[in-house]
Amino acid sequence: MTTLKIFCFGFGQVAKYFVKKLLSENQKIDLSVTSRKGGNYFEKTEGLNFNSYKFNEGELDKNSYVKIQEANVILVSIPPINGRDLVIDNFGKILEKTKTKWITYLSATSVYGNHNGDWVNEKSKTKPTSSRSLDRLKAENLWLKFSKEHNLPLQIFRLSGIYSPQNNILKKLDIDQVKLIEKENHFFSRIHVEDIANVLFHSLRKFKKNEIYNISDDQPTSQNEIINYASRLLKKDPPQSINLESIDDGMLKDFYKDSKKVQNKKMKDFFNYQLIYPTYKEGLNNIFNNFF
Repeated sequence: MTTLKIFCFGFGQVAKYFVKKLLSENQKIDLSVTSRKGGNYFEKTEGLNFNSYKFNEGELDKNSYVKIQEANVILVSIPPINGRDLVIDNFGKILEKTKTKWITYLSATSVYGNHNGDWVNEKSKTKPTSSRSLDRLKAENLWLKFSKEHNLPLQIFRLSGIYSPQNNILKKLDIDQVKLIEKENHFFSRIHVEDIANVLFHSLRKFKKNEIYNISDDQPTSQNEIINYASRLLKKDPPQSINLESIDDGMLKDFYKDSKKVQNKKMKDFFNYQLIYPTYKEGLNNIFNNFF
C-alpha cells in the first residue's frame, strides 16, 4: 500500500478526525502538521507519531519546507487572520513547487451570508455579513487564483456548523453555557465532524480540481429546535429565552444575522456519499448514548 505523505496546515478536530479515518482504513501515513504552539518535534495521535512544526503570525519553522514539498496530500484548515491568508503569504513559494495530487482548503458556509431562510447551493450569491465571513470569501478567491496560476489540484469545502463528541450543544447545556435567542425564521445548517472526515477520505479517490462543495447535513433547522431536542435528551429544562438585542457576544450576533438552508446535493452526488448523521437527531443521539 502506498504511503500517504500528508501535510496539515493546522491540526484541529477536522484534521484529527481525517487522520483517524485514514488509520481506520489501514492507510499508511507519514504525517506532518503545523501548530501555533509546537516546535519541531514528534507528537502522537491515534497511536501515530508525527512531525509538528511551529507556525503562527510571528513564527515559522522552515524545517517544514521539505515535508511540504514531499507531501501528496495537503489539508489547509487555518482561517484567515486580519484579512490575510497566512498559508499563501508564508508558504506560497514552497507550494508553487509541490507535486501534490490533492489540496483541500476548508472554508465555511458563512460566505453565503443572509438568504432569509432560503436554500443556497454552490452557485448561490455570496454576500458575507461579518468581517470573518468576508475574510473567508477573500481567502477562497486567493486560493482559487493561486491554484489556477500554478496548476495545483485544489478543492474547497464550505463547512456548515461543526459539532463533535468534543464540541456540541449537549456539553454546553450541561454546564449552562447556552442562550435561547428569540428570532423567527432563523435557519442554519450543521455537519458532524465524522461526516467531514469521511467526505475528505472519499475525495482522495474521486477528485476534480477547482471545485467547491457544501459539506452539510440534510436538515437545516433553527438553533432553538436543536436546544429543545438536546434539553429533552438531558431531561433538563431549556434555558429561558432572551431577546437578540440584549446580548453582547459579537460572534453570537453575527450568527443570528444570517438565515439560510445549505444544500448538500453536489457533495452527495459527486462523492457518492451517504451521511452517517443525516440530521442533528442522529448526531446528538450518538453523542448522548456514547459520550455522556
